[in-house]
This record gives sequence, C-alpha cells and structure tokens, in this order.
Amino acid sequence: QVQLVESGGGLVQPGGSLRLSCAASGIIFSHYRMGWYRQAPGKQRELVADIIGTGSANYADSVKGRFTIVRDDAKNTVYLQMNSLKPEDTAVYYCGARKLIIPFSEYWGQGTQVTVSS
Repeated sequence: QVQLVESGGGLVQPGGSLRLSCAASGIIFSHYRMGWYRQAPGKQRELVADIIGTGSANYADSVKGRFTIVRDDAKNTVYLQMNSLKPEDTAVYYCGARKLIIPFSEYWGQGTQVTVSS
C-alpha cells in the first residue's frame, strides 16, 4: 500500500519560514519524480516544485529564490523549505509522486494547510 504522509504545515507570519516533509512508503522512491503542489481556495492545483533522483529540480516562478526542494532517498522523504513566506503562499500543500518509468503511476498525499497571515 502506497502512502505519502505530509507534515510541517501551520500558521506563520509574513516573512517567516516553514519546512514541509513528505515521507513515502510502498514505492521504489528513486523511480519517482517527487513534487510539492498547492491549491488555494477557488484556484486550481499548481506545481510548486519537483525533483528527481539526480537532484535536478524545477520551481514555479512565484517561489524561485524563496523555496527549496530537497529529497533524501535513503529516508524516502522529500522536503520543501519555504522562506520569506507571503500571504499569497497560503494554500493546501500536497505531496505528489510520479513514476518515471513504465508502468507509469501517480500518488498523492492528503495535504497540509499552510497559512501566512499576521
């Protein structure tokens, strides 16, 4: 059974930092592109950042220079370090796993709320 378990969300003031963690089980972690996505009320889910086993990462333009995605394949865990948080970063953040080889598959975590407010 595949599980992606997120943690680390919460309430933070503008300019603050949070670190999200996503622990995966039931998959061969190195075979997956791991990503963080977010969905704000009334908006579509969007990619925040993703990363493959080589460490190559992609970021949404809105978070470049503020967020850093890192994966630890020994721990089957991916992290999202979020600095200089803004109110517009408020959303439910989801961890996603997308398999890179056939047969393709995709899994999602349950989401964790991040609220940036004074």
